[in-house]
Amino acid sequence: MVRAAFVSLTIAVGLAGAGGAEAASPIQPHRAIYSLALSHTQEGSGIIGAGGQLYFEWADTCDGWAVEQRYKLRLSYTDADDSDLQTSLVSWEAKNGQRYRFEVKKANNGEMEEDTRGTAQAPKGKRGLARFTMPEVARIALPKDVMFPSAHTLALLDAAKAGQSFLSKQVFEGVSIEGATTVTAAIGLPRSSNPKETNPLLKGRSWMMRMAFFPDSTGTDPRTLGEELPDYELGADMLENGVSRAITLDYGSFAVKAKLLKVEPLAAAKCS
Repeated sequence: MVRAAFVSLTIAVGLAGAGGAEAASPIQPHRAIYSLALSHTQEGSGIIGAGGQLYFEWADTCDGWAVEQRYKLRLSYTDADDSDLQTSLVSWEAKNGQRYRFEVKKANNGEMEEDTRGTAQAPKGKRGLARFTMPEVARIALPKDVMFPSAHTLALLDAAKAGQSFLSKQVFEGVSIEGATTVTAAIGLPRSSNPKETNPLLKGRSWMMRMAFFPDSTGTDPRTLGEELPDYELGADMLENGVSRAITLDYGSFAVKAKLLKVEPLAAAKCS
């Protein structure tokens, strides 16, 4: 089953850099809807079409970030029936980067295939721990300085603003009973917004980012791993406020492009 890419769409904040200190967030809480379409396929993939929708919501809860993502993808094949894939992620992440809750559901043609739930902790400067309650009770050790999805995206934006072209971090999403994933990102040069853009959420600088997700939590730099290939790659045209104007999900044998249809701000949290 195709794995939906969650990490850097929260692909994703409330931390000042990768260090984990709380600060005023430059991120705009928002709700976005993207249409999905086939970008390209490799010969022999058997896939001739793709379509669907990606829904993304990122809300401020004062002490944390609540994220909801729903990914619906229909794949058409040359010699098989169409396949309807649905994945949802509901999560909460503390703004200090040390606590995380997650619930992930995956279905294929209406049949539930996975229901994964749990919590994780990542004390500053210490090894972390993920506790799963479904589909089975399990405890998974996490590496020191592991990041959760929201903190990871802010680290990407901080790296981009600092002029860095590469960032490699270990990130825990909770999409399956596994440990952290090594995410390497190539960051392009800053680009100015279209002066004719009327939506305030789509104004400002942006960067093209290409992220590769490796099934590795050892901290080894994937650039030295020879022929090892990532599970998938994700490309995003990301604005400095955290909104992605366009996304590409590359699964190797095929790729899907996500076009932004609608984005709107979410009300600021009323924090005492």
